[in-house]
Amino acid sequence: MSSTPATDNRRWITLVVVGLAQLMVVLDATVVNIALPSAQADLGFTDGQRQWVITAYSLAFASLLLLGGRLSDLIGRRRTFVIGLIGFAVASGLGGAAGTFELLVAARALQGVFGALLAPTALAVLTTTFTVPKERARAFGVFGAIAGAGGAIGLLLGGVLTETLDWRWNLYINVFIAAVALVGAMAFVPRITREGPRPRLDVPGTVLVSGALFSLVYGFSNAETDGWDSPLTWGMLAGAVILLVAFVGWQTRAGHPLLPLSIVLDRNRGTAYLAVLITGAGMFGIFLFVTYYLQLTLGYTPIRTGLSFLPMIAMLVLAAQLGTNIFVPRFGPKVMVPIGMTLGTIGMAYLTLLDADSTYAANVLPPLMIIGFAMGTIMPASMQTATLGVDRQFAGVASAMVNTSQQVGGSIGTALLNTLAATAASDYLAAHAPVTEAVGLQAQLTSYSTAYWWGAAFFATGAVVSALLFRRRSQGLSLAHTPEAANEPAAEPVTVG
Repeated sequence: MSSTPATDNRRWITLVVVGLAQLMVVLDATVVNIALPSAQADLGFTDGQRQWVITAYSLAFASLLLLGGRLSDLIGRRRTFVIGLIGFAVASGLGGAAGTFELLVAARALQGVFGALLAPTALAVLTTTFTVPKERARAFGVFGAIAGAGGAIGLLLGGVLTETLDWRWNLYINVFIAAVALVGAMAFVPRITREGPRPRLDVPGTVLVSGALFSLVYGFSNAETDGWDSPLTWGMLAGAVILLVAFVGWQTRAGHPLLPLSIVLDRNRGTAYLAVLITGAGMFGIFLFVTYYLQLTLGYTPIRTGLSFLPMIAMLVLAAQLGTNIFVPRFGPKVMVPIGMTLGTIGMAYLTLLDADSTYAANVLPPLMIIGFAMGTIMPASMQTATLGVDRQFAGVASAMVNTSQQVGGSIGTALLNTLAATAASDYLAAHAPVTEAVGLQAQLTSYSTAYWWGAAFFATGAVVSALLFRRRSQGLSLAHTPEAANEPAAEPVTVG
């Protein structure tokens, strides 16, 4: 009994360490966006080249996530976590010191590579560290809040660093975060000794799924810049489908599958992955278009824009803690996730009312708070369900599927919403010639409103899908009866319904 408090303290410090790593990876998807204009002026690259600073990271990150998750299962989570932290810090330092556009893009791609090691490993460490249901709920509440709020924190941090220091500090900051997390990892993340023979890496499966994810993200990124009539867009998306089908076929007969299909075919877990994907698609629309609106329409500075998202983060954290500690154990994801999706639908529809005369307190703040509460309700419940009951030897790759779902959802959402918004603006301008300043402003507002309506449609779809597909709490989790659950505590599978 005397050792229990120390063990508890160690677990909660582990949560802080993996939370720092997760925050670093998630905020890096948005923190650099604010710095791009300054970086472009400094390094002299073109508008057409600018997208590659973002795309290089997302391509490497998304395509290698499942490999990163599986490597953490094979070579050890603590070792993979440490390698990921060191690599991410080095890549960030290289990016911050970049003197050319090419070096900056290469550093961003390298960040994506090590981020793909780090993100699923952090979640896998959490999954295998917290096995007591009540503690697990609290830990996932914190982790889910970080995953949901990281994008908004990135906008705030990016604005502060760019305005007060220099754009390069948007990358240098990761070196300091990683250093703190590295010290914590070496001291508090346990080294687990493997029992039995070491499984082998599924190389064909890795190549197939990495190629599929690369093609998928590249296809949507290309649609965002070159349009949906681009042959490259449809060629990459078609290639992604072909590779994905081949991957699924291979997993059914591979001796050491990269992703056992029983992990994603479990009804509750598969629905949780789908919920994370849909939320990712809607989430990016919020950050992207509300940022445009605040800066271009209301004239906010980057710092003020970032501060505007703080109430949303506060609501997200509040909802995450209430949900995981009180509501999810009582009602399960079948109730909580649809409620969160419905709130997301309401919040996005509320944003469509914004116009040139709107004020922050009366018109922007309420929908942001609703959306923050929605994401805090959806993310922790979905992430906990997505990793619940998985055999420890597959915890890394199951965790990687959470990150993959969010990343793919973000890519789909950004491409679709940008395209739809741009089309709405063009149609408005064509219908209201000659173009005056007032007409241009209204076209801009129309494009934002279109994006919000489609974002609301994403969340509404998520509400219906999650309500229909999640199992009722009385049914329990089917993974309690699958091989994946064989090594998990018997109490765990009934925690979230």
